[in-house]
Amino acid sequence: MSTSFENTATNRGVITFTIGQDKIKPALDQAFNSIKKDLNAPGFRKGHIPRAVFNQQFGEESLYENALNALLPAAYEAAVAELELDVVAQPKIDVTSMEKGQEWILTAEVVTKPEVKLGDYKNLEVSVDASKEVTDEEVDAKVERERNNLAELVVKEGAAAEGDTVVIDFVGSVDGVEFDGGKGDNFSLELGSGQFIPGFEEQLVGSEAGQTVDVNVTFPEDYQAEDLAGKAAKFVTTVHEVKAKEVPALDDELAKDIDEEVETLDELKAKYRKELEAAKEIAFDDAVEGAAIELAVENAEIVELPEEMVHDEVHRAMNEFMGNMQRQGISPEMYFQLTGTSEEDLHKQYEADADKRVKTNLVIEAIAAAEGFEASDEEIEKEITDLATEYSMEVEQVRNLLSPEMLKHDIAMKKAVEVITSSAKVK
Repeated sequence: MSTSFENTATNRGVITFTIGQDKIKPALDQAFNSIKKDLNAPGFRKGHIPRAVFNQQFGEESLYENALNALLPAAYEAAVAELELDVVAQPKIDVTSMEKGQEWILTAEVVTKPEVKLGDYKNLEVSVDASKEVTDEEVDAKVERERNNLAELVVKEGAAAEGDTVVIDFVGSVDGVEFDGGKGDNFSLELGSGQFIPGFEEQLVGSEAGQTVDVNVTFPEDYQAEDLAGKAAKFVTTVHEVKAKEVPALDDELAKDIDEEVETLDELKAKYRKELEAAKEIAFDDAVEGAAIELAVENAEIVELPEEMVHDEVHRAMNEFMGNMQRQGISPEMYFQLTGTSEEDLHKQYEADADKRVKTNLVIEAIAAAEGFEASDEEIEKEITDLATEYSMEVEQVRNLLSPEMLKHDIAMKKAVEVITSSAKVK
């Protein structure tokens, strides 16, 4: 097989490669054997037509497409490997020549990985907003959140206030006509929770049990139900009950109710302080890592990022997100319905910083290459074990899902990140 490569533009070019008769003839035989069982020819039983008769009646050229489909993947990959190209998108393959008895000549328009010119990536000075200090106020706030989780709703007399829960019936209408989904019975609504459209909950503040309130609102222009978007509506709302949160006393008994491992409120606060310190330590390290990587990317130069790489990154991120949703039992249709969004909205969301993510990966890969990072067999095995533990999977299942090449790449990337981060200095 002969190969050549011609640059046509930055990060773009055309590979010309050949497939020899030593590969073509066996592929034609295989193509013939795969279709002859279904062939009828006068004078022969079905599936028993001789090759010479087939060639005479149908022409050997009729086998070319099947043979090429079988040969092309390996031939293309071999050409890329021989030319030592780093191709980053699906190629556009064209046939130049498929003369009988001659080698086949093909071309592939390819996009290649852009060159990365590294700048400084060690001993970077970074500034981060994250603090490791845990204040008494933060500890008290965590206790208060847990305290509120144990709150009970009790019926109260008098007017509903912000934070109270009202039990209501409501009927919505536009221009006097009720609409689908605008009716509810014995619905518990916490005022100020933002469950209903803007303006609804505020108009129930001050209402009392037994009172009927006409709630007048306007649906947002971007409301998911297009027939209601931007329209004024009236909800006739009957208040059945007003309930207030009753929180338990802030004492040692509360501490034991929150966490059975402690005996006193002081012990609970001490435990929470350690948890918050650990979380802040992680957040601080993450902030340093993010800032250092961002600076290393800024210091590097990448000549013309191919749009195909950005496009592939958007779809990779979308597929990863949807895969996580489905593992939680949420189908794409259910997700879009629950969030009132569309696939196009999700595409735009991941498109926003896709180029930044691609540049970051390219720079980290370049650093791994510059440092000569490789993964040992022991590191690969540890990575498989760690992933199995993280995702509650069998080790062999992880091994079958991820190729050694993927694992080596990921380990090298982690080592590159460690080089950037461990040498970074925080101002």
